[in-house]
Amino acid sequence: MKSYGLIFVLYHPTEAFLRNLDKAVVAQNLIVVDNSPQPNPALYEVLRQQGTTVLHNANRGGLAGAYNRGAEILLERGCEVIFLLDQDSDIGENFFGAMMQACERMEREAFILGPKIYEINLEKFMVVLPPGRRWPKPLKMSEPTEGLFETLFVISSGSAISAQAYRRLGAFREDYFIEYIDIEYGLRANSQDIPVYMNAAVTMRQTTGDIERHGRMFTTNHPAWRRYYGARNGVVTLRLYRAHWALHWLGGLLALHQSLNVLLFEPQKLRKVLAVACGYIDGRLGRLGTFESLHPHIAAFCKKMPARGGSLAGGPSVAAE
Repeated sequence: MKSYGLIFVLYHPTEAFLRNLDKAVVAQNLIVVDNSPQPNPALYEVLRQQGTTVLHNANRGGLAGAYNRGAEILLERGCEVIFLLDQDSDIGENFFGAMMQACERMEREAFILGPKIYEINLEKFMVVLPPGRRWPKPLKMSEPTEGLFETLFVISSGSAISAQAYRRLGAFREDYFIEYIDIEYGLRANSQDIPVYMNAAVTMRQTTGDIERHGRMFTTNHPAWRRYYGARNGVVTLRLYRAHWALHWLGGLLALHQSLNVLLFEPQKLRKVLAVACGYIDGRLGRLGTFESLHPHIAAFCKKMPARGGSLAGGPSVAAE
C-alpha cells in the first residue's frame, strides 16, 4: 500500500477543532501546522508526546504556506500521497483507509482526489463541476455513493495529492494567501493533464464560515479581509486559465454576488463592500500579496470588525446543491 502523510492546519483552534484533530491522529506521518500568530507550547508538547510533528508557521503564506511547509516534510519522508485537512473538517473513522483504497486504484501516478463534501450549515453536498471548455454543468452528489467523478477542482481540505502531482505542479500559491488556492491548484492540474476526482464513496463534513440562510439564498458572514481575497483571487484565477476555460468574466460576477449578499444580509457593509471592490481592482491589475502589504490603511480600516466564521477553507461557498 502507498505510504501517506497528513497536514493538519490549526488557526486559533477551539475545543471543537481539537476534537477534529483527535480523529486525525490515526493518520500516518501526521504534521500539525499551527498558523495562529502566537505559539501554544503546552498544546505542542501534548501533540509531540503522541508522536506528532508540530510546526508553528504563524500564518506565513497563509493557508497555502501551511500546506507547503507540511508538504516539504512529507516529501522528504518519502510519502507517496499527501492529505490536507483543515481544523473545521470532520472526518469519519475509515476516512484515510477508504481514500487510500481509491488512491491505490489510480491508473496514473499523478492525481488529485477529494471526498464528497457535506456542508453542515447548509445541509447539502457540494456539487462536481466536470471539466470542459463550455460552461460546466454542475453534477449533484447527494445520491452517488461510489465511483470517481472527474471535476475542475476539489476543496483543499480532505484532498489527497499524489507526490508525483505535487512535484509536477509545484507549491500552492502563497501570494494568494487563502481564498481560491485549491481552485487554482485544481485548474492548474487540469491544464497540465493531471486528473482531479471526487470520490463518492467517502464523505467529509465541512463548515464554511458562519453561514446564515435567507430562503434560497445564504451568506457566509466572512470578515472583510476574507472578502478581499475572495474577490481578488477569483478574478486572477479565472483570468489565468482563460485559455483553457472561458470563464474569465465570472470573477466580476462573483464579486458582485459577494457585495449583494453583504448589502442584503450582513453587518459591516461599508468595510466588506470596500474590501470586495479593492480586491476586484487588484485582481484586474494582477496585484498579489497580503491585503496589509498592498493596502495598509484600507486593510486596517476593514479589520476593525468582529471576526465571524473560523473556516480555513480556501474556496468559495457557492458550490452546494
